[in-house]
Amino acid sequence: MNVVYFAWVRERIGLPKEKLSTNAKTVMELVEELRAREERYAVAFSDLSALRVALDQELSDFDASLNGVTEVAFFPPMTGG
Repeated sequence: MNVVYFAWVRERIGLPKEKLSTNAKTVMELVEELRAREERYAVAFSDLSALRVALDQELSDFDASLNGVTEVAFFPPMTGG
């Protein structure tokens, strides 16, 4: 599975993207796995209210299933203008 990080999430983790092998069934389980990896991930995922997630480029929720998903993207909320 490809995991992509945008904006300050990328800055805190230090990577724009990575390929992961995971047993996570939901986005939240993936987040928990990432938090447990290293401090930089724990910091990046410390406040989920400040994050959004997209599965295969479609906005989703943290309780969404990862079944069949090939890309997960994490990013801060966007504002328009």
